[in-house]
Amino acid sequence: MEKYCIIVAAGSGIRMRSSVPKQFLLLAGKPVLMHSILAFRQAYPEMPVVLVLPEDQKNIWADLCQEHQLDEPHTIVSGGNTRFESVRNGLASINGYGLVAVHDGVRPLVRPDMICHLFSEAEAHSNAIPVISPKDSVRWDFNEGNRVIDRNFIKLIQTPQVFLLNKLKDAYVQEFEEGFTDDATVWEKAGNKVYLTDGQVDNIKITGPEDLIIAEAIIQGRSSR
Repeated sequence: MEKYCIIVAAGSGIRMRSSVPKQFLLLAGKPVLMHSILAFRQAYPEMPVVLVLPEDQKNIWADLCQEHQLDEPHTIVSGGNTRFESVRNGLASINGYGLVAVHDGVRPLVRPDMICHLFSEAEAHSNAIPVISPKDSVRWDFNEGNRVIDRNFIKLIQTPQVFLLNKLKDAYVQEFEEGFTDDATVWEKAGNKVYLTDGQVDNIKITGPEDLIIAEAIIQGRSSR
């Protein structure tokens, strides 16, 4: 099946306490976002990559590509006011059939073999959502108090999430809801079953300054093996 990739990168530097959007911060000598693009290229060299960016960040990205000599071909699409709108814009730019991965640009440590695994699972099940189990104890905090939850029933959701392209496009015809926290929730609300598969423990999301430190350590650990 044909394979496509949409990478959504519309973050800010607020939680990073930085004036630079977090997807453009340097990680192991390259902007965070470039690591994500290169992982997909290593998995499938011919895969079309769609990068969704805010309009006012396109020039910044162009300068970074020139500075860091990124010559991997990719299509740039303008983002929307929400992640939902940004993904929908990315989907609208793809003309074809097959499978599409939707990935958060600030998850730079996804491995090429994990990407291949997810596409294989989605081909068999129409979608594949990577998850990991929490290591800590989990409690539900509500108005009347709180109570423990069996963590064996809790899964932490990651990206990339891979879907049949035409069915995901159909799902994104829906009106936006606040509960659409990822593509799997949009897919499910459209009446599709969500298929969970093993994720990647070190596929962390860069949200705060400490995450960059952890990501640097993970990259150094990989290179020393």
